[in-house]
Parts: sequence; structure tokens; C-alpha cells
Amino acid sequence: ERKMYNRNKQNIYLQNQVMTATPKKLIILLYDGCIKFMNLAERAILDKKMEDAHINLIKAQNIVMELKGTLNFEDGAVIAEELDTIYGHLNTALIKANIDKDAEQVKKCCSVMQDLRASWVEV
Repeated sequence: ERKMYNRNKQNIYLQNQVMTATPKKLIILLYDGCIKFMNLAERAILDKKMEDAHINLIKAQNIVMELKGTLNFEDGAVIAEELDTIYGHLNTALIKANIDKDAEQVKKCCSVMQDLRASWVEV
């Protein structure tokens, strides 16, 4: 019961973080989630837990597609086009990594996402 209470406290904290976040902070939270799911997927592949790997890679793909869907081509044309291309490549690479259960490919995708996150933090 104590574990559920702590989980509920965490969920309330996360909900408050999201509800009060600036658009920039929301993007960073999406990057954080994507990186977390890729790390979990990589670990699951190495541990031969293919179902867990699949679930976490799908979660990472969903976040990449959410990021892709939020791009503003009117205000940030060049950057938005570059990010659109990067997110497209990442999504394709994650699909392939999921099919092949390729931990190294997941690690490469995670590295790209970490670099993108670092760039957002600097903005």
C-alpha cells in the first residue's frame, strides 16, 4: 500500500510539472521520457526481455512522433525542417532496432536524442 501511495505522489508531482510547464520545458520533458524509454529498451534487449524492449521502443517512437507533430514550420522554418528530418530518421531507426532487437542501434538513437535535448536546454 505504501508503494502505491508513493507512486500516486509521483504521478501528482509529474502532473503538476506538466500542467505548469512552459512549452520549452514540455519539449525537454518529452526528450527525457524518450531517453528513459530508449535506455530501458536497450537494457531489456541486453537482458533478453524482448517484450519489455518492444513496449519501451514503441513508447520512444510515440514520443518522437509527438515531437515531430509539434514542429512549427511557420516560425522556425529551417530548424523545423532539420528537426523533421532528424525525427523521421530516428523513428525509422527505432522501428528497425525494434524489429532486429538491436541494442547498439537503440544506443545510437539515444545519443542523438541526448544531443537534441542538450541543444534545447541551451536555447
